[in-house]
Amino acid sequence: MISALLAGAAIYYLQIYGYYQTLEASSPAAEIRMTTVEGVAEPLLIEAFEGIDADSSPIRFRACFRTPQSMAMLTETYRVYEGATPLVAPGWFGCFDAAAIGEALEQGRAVAYLGEKNIEYGIDRVIAIMDDGRAYAWNQINPCGAVVFNGQPAPEGCPPLPVVPPVAQPKE
Repeated sequence: MISALLAGAAIYYLQIYGYYQTLEASSPAAEIRMTTVEGVAEPLLIEAFEGIDADSSPIRFRACFRTPQSMAMLTETYRVYEGATPLVAPGWFGCFDAAAIGEALEQGRAVAYLGEKNIEYGIDRVIAIMDDGRAYAWNQINPCGAVVFNGQPAPEGCPPLPVVPPVAQPKE
């Protein structure tokens, strides 16, 4: 019974706290880029960045920040992202409330933009910006990734799968 309790506590800790790292505002991972209507990902002017990420999964990235740019300018300059679904962050990362972000997107108080397509194969970075300048970012599985990650071949229009070098076999 004690072993099961300890194992459960360890699994809980690792899922909620263990793999995450806090991102410093000066780190390269803290550079928020958005894709223009021409298809170029360029840095967005941001302030008050808070972020987390983990090496264990490409969809664990979450960030909160502010941008001084107006919603009108953003919408004219950057690609809107259809089907944005904010992913839940660990409870200890208090600035990111996926339910509130999703509600704001549904009600039109926020707009989701394409940060970077295929930031990692099958994963898009999504940026949601509220009408008051608060902004949030997360990584989301895109349609190509959803198919390929389920073990099916990439559909037409998807980028080619990355080539994974073969593992060297030990010499006998």
